Amino acid sequence: MMKMKHFLLGLWMCLPLLAWADGRGDTAEVVVPFAYGDMDQWITREIHESAIIGGATKLLYEIGPTRTIVSNEAFTNQGGSPWANSNVMAKVAGVVKTNTSVFPERRGDGMCARLETRFESVKVFGLIDIEVIAAGSIFLGTVYEPIRGTRNPQSMLCSGIPFTKRPKAIRFDYKTKIAPEPNRIRSTGFSRKSTVEGKDTVAVILLLQKRWEDKEGNVYSRRVGTMVQRYIQTTDGWVNEATYPILYGDITRRPEYRSYMRIQVEERYTMNSKGKSVPIQEVGWAGADETPTHMVLQFTSSHGGAYIGSPGNTFWIDNVKLVY
Repeated sequence: MMKMKHFLLGLWMCLPLLAWADGRGDTAEVVVPFAYGDMDQWITREIHESAIIGGATKLLYEIGPTRTIVSNEAFTNQGGSPWANSNVMAKVAGVVKTNTSVFPERRGDGMCARLETRFESVKVFGLIDIEVIAAGSIFLGTVYEPIRGTRNPQSMLCSGIPFTKRPKAIRFDYKTKIAPEPNRIRSTGFSRKSTVEGKDTVAVILLLQKRWEDKEGNVYSRRVGTMVQRYIQTTDGWVNEATYPILYGDITRRPEYRSYMRIQVEERYTMNSKGKSVPIQEVGWAGADETPTHMVLQFTSSHGGAYIGSPGNTFWIDNVKLVY
């Protein structure tokens, strides 16, 4: 039975992938789990950092078929898993360093994902050389390892996957712990720490995009569907089967609209047909009846972008599904 479950999950979003009719109210639903969206399977990577920064052995965790990799090799998605995360191996000037801010955690008979915002330090001969804020994030896409520097971190990620369905909602289980500080910290490692106004939140971002590429290799998109949810309070335990509708078309006049749902709220990257990482230039809203070409989905323990957050913010995620 377990082998059959894993085989079906690996088919990745091909309907009907573990789909079932689930009567809720007067309308039957079709609920489609994401491949590995139950967070029960993890790859453990054993990485040996360079001697100049202490030579420690660190563990990085990836969502995918259960196995252990003992090697400093660059990682690519395995077993049909669509998920990447903020656990990465960097190699700058020959020095190998890791960051771990996403962890598997036991939940009942299975597992869940724990995303943390934390300080990550590089120590050279026992002295702190670089200290950055690292948020925990899991997302649909890939990471281009090894990371070669801290400049323009979004260009090191391929954000989103091909997707042509029109789900009505996303559903998942979650739990939050929100740091009490009224403002956030910005720490890039190359400048003094500074304060960023506003309380940190954990967030879920789902965007359905219609993308195209011009002859120069520039990638553009229009927004077909939107679901952005931020959490500002610590929960009292798990919230199960939280369900959020996906809003289609131009939503700027809808009561649910918030400024952080706007077009091009942050720059994301993809690999173009020429094999180059380029920004996805989101240029406007698509019609409400259009079909997307890609889905962007991210769960993050801090909402402010790279190197900004409140240490201690924690976001637990489990059982991620789409509802039709």
